[in-house]
Amino acid sequence: MIYHCCDPRRRELVLEAIADGVAINGIDFLEVLDREADDDTPAQQTLLLRFLDTAPNLPLDNYQLSGGERITGVTIDWQTRADAPDATLAEPGLLGYLATLTDPGQVIVLRTSSNGDFSTYTLRLVAGPGLLSPPNGIDRILSEIDFSFKVECPTDFDCKPQHICADDLPDPPVLSYLAKDYTSFRRLMLGRMAQIMPDWRDRSPADLGITLVEMLSYSADRLSYAQDAVATESYISTARRRSSVRCHAKLVDYHMHDGANARVWIHVDVDADTTISESTQFLTRLIGFDPTISGTTEERDARNLEPLVFENFAEKEMFENLNEMPFYEWGDADCCLPKGATRATLAGDRAELLVGDVLIFEERLGPNTGRAADADPSVRHAVQLSAIEAGETDALTGASITEIRWAEEDALPFPFCISSQLGQLREVSHALGNNILADHGETIADEDLGEVPAPHLYLVPDETDNPCHHPEPRAVPPRFRPVLSQRPVTQSAPFTETTSALAATQVGVATRRAHVALVSGVAPDDDDWAARRDLLQSFADDPHFVVEVESDGLARLRFGDDANGKRPNSATAFVATYRVGNGTAGNVGRDAIRHAFSGLGTIRAIRNPLPATGGREPESIEEVRQAAPYAYRRQERAVTAEDYAEVARRHPDVQRAAATFRWNGHGHTVFVTVDRFGGRPITEEFETELRAHLEGFRMAGYDLEVDGPRFVALELELLICAGRDHFRSDIRLAAFEALSANILSDGSKGLFHPDNFTFGQPVYLSAISARLMQIEGIESVETTVFRRRGSTDQTPLMDGILTFGRLEIAQLENDPNFPERGAIAIEMGGGK
Repeated sequence: MIYHCCDPRRRELVLEAIADGVAINGIDFLEVLDREADDDTPAQQTLLLRFLDTAPNLPLDNYQLSGGERITGVTIDWQTRADAPDATLAEPGLLGYLATLTDPGQVIVLRTSSNGDFSTYTLRLVAGPGLLSPPNGIDRILSEIDFSFKVECPTDFDCKPQHICADDLPDPPVLSYLAKDYTSFRRLMLGRMAQIMPDWRDRSPADLGITLVEMLSYSADRLSYAQDAVATESYISTARRRSSVRCHAKLVDYHMHDGANARVWIHVDVDADTTISESTQFLTRLIGFDPTISGTTEERDARNLEPLVFENFAEKEMFENLNEMPFYEWGDADCCLPKGATRATLAGDRAELLVGDVLIFEERLGPNTGRAADADPSVRHAVQLSAIEAGETDALTGASITEIRWAEEDALPFPFCISSQLGQLREVSHALGNNILADHGETIADEDLGEVPAPHLYLVPDETDNPCHHPEPRAVPPRFRPVLSQRPVTQSAPFTETTSALAATQVGVATRRAHVALVSGVAPDDDDWAARRDLLQSFADDPHFVVEVESDGLARLRFGDDANGKRPNSATAFVATYRVGNGTAGNVGRDAIRHAFSGLGTIRAIRNPLPATGGREPESIEEVRQAAPYAYRRQERAVTAEDYAEVARRHPDVQRAAATFRWNGHGHTVFVTVDRFGGRPITEEFETELRAHLEGFRMAGYDLEVDGPRFVALELELLICAGRDHFRSDIRLAAFEALSANILSDGSKGLFHPDNFTFGQPVYLSAISARLMQIEGIESVETTVFRRRGSTDQTPLMDGILTFGRLEIAQLENDPNFPERGAIAIEMGGGK
């Protein structure tokens, strides 16, 4: 054999020549008679040599047998034709077997001297002893055949021989890797062509070779740009795409946010009981349109004006009896709801009110003039009801009343005037019911994203030692990154039940997700796909995807790779439903929302008494570059007591915090002591909220308890000398205000306001004197008592400092109703 071919075709060519009448023949195959031989026939010593045409009559010298490793020198003892076997040579059993052959005229029977070993033997047809050429009429290629005597021996391996062809690798061309643009690529290719094709010298732009070179140069230029762009996106300091910067920041556990949509309370005035369905679209003010917009033409005209769209979270039933509810004054005049109030009385029986409903208190008339135009639009506040007692009556007048209460978090931030004695005014302020929570964003339903394309790229198969083995090429999964047609995609938080109106509108960016939902396939075999911030926690079969928003607002969808998240199959069609509207554009002012796409004729008016809040622009790339490198320094687990205190201070309603480890008999309990803003109490609702906030940081095996600080009441007695031109009563009042625990009329805080002191912070006598000496008209201040309440120790007065324990906070409210919270006594001298 001269060479080996993976796909031999010589046999077919010889058969075609025989069919055309050419006098040529050759070996077709050789069969070793083994298990099928009769008992009188020696096994593995009888060879049946089949030719492509009628077997030639060749003498025994024309058969040459070679090969063997352990058993060599095997010879051919005799030969006979299968169609006319010699009975003196062949056994009776062999004669019977030859009679069953198909086309016996093409078979020559050979008997060998031995059954050989397990190696390969070669049978050749030669023109004579010592010659290499085959006999006349025998094809040279088909004049020999390799075989094994042990072909029928039991084995687990394929007996087909494997031939290895060495590849002749050409010398690689010398290329310049400095070529990076079209011109240099064209020059490099033409230089190479001049080396391998020196006779080709045509440089005409119309020449086919020049056209191909320029086309390849253009493609190489584009690939080079893409290569440089990939290198640029490899580092957070040079990346230009938000998706790249987001991935880099995630490596240090910094989550880049894409902004947030705004939330707003919308008041719906109805003239009959009505149900507002979920996802009703509310619009900002449009001139010339009614509060409710219905009909295809009217709705189209309204959308052409491009108003901002808000949609409510849940279905809500509206009642005519709750449109406007005056406060009950109990027959008094010049009344107000004080700052910090958490309860009120409404006039009338408001049995339709439910716990969890939100009311908006609003000043409707100017307290001094009684005119609606003089009402202060900033005096509005939303509260969520926590308790209701409807159907009550005033025992004196028999009037129907309704008692309401709301959470501490919704305590009034300023007083509400109910009636004014100056103008004999009533119902200066009232409560608005029928309020519904909505957020910015318009739903785009059933947008066709197309199908996952079929693979068009295939990986080069891995090289093997067998050149005849051709493995199937592996398809490269097609890249399917559909783009949403409209922008910006809404970044919203799911609606959850809250205990206060404040919590319902103040949602952090950490809980925001792109409001996109996908459906693949056709019902009833359709599948729902859910958006995730990333796919790191997704399993291989989870139908999750990521919405990647670029700087221009373009939203692209990225699917999994069958390791983290499921990869959609080719020909899978997707339909998207998402919302559009995000950022500070949704922070519309009060009374900006005036319309709704609805066919309800019972709606008389729509408005938002309070401005929309919470809308936030996406975090910029530069902000991430500055903040992300320091993100890993932020402690995301609580191990020490200082860690628990630091994590507690991250809560928006916690001013300061301290933590203590205590042994409870079977483990440790972490007592987190928190100081809320304004000295507000630790309510059960707040404790539940804070425990949930700390749960993600708590170490396993540690119990958690939340308690309030230990307030230490003070006693302070002063002797103040007023100037001769000042009234002692005015100076005394100013001193009480300066040392009070309240917020003063100018917005500043009194010295002993709860926010001015924290755990273990000492109180200096010098600070008290310095604050009083700022009051005009005070000539001198002398302190006679400066101590803890109930103590007789004069040391703080002598040293000028009061010290406190680690969990103690100084308290001096000077409230005659609560003397246990500290008291101030001032004796005046001088003045008038």
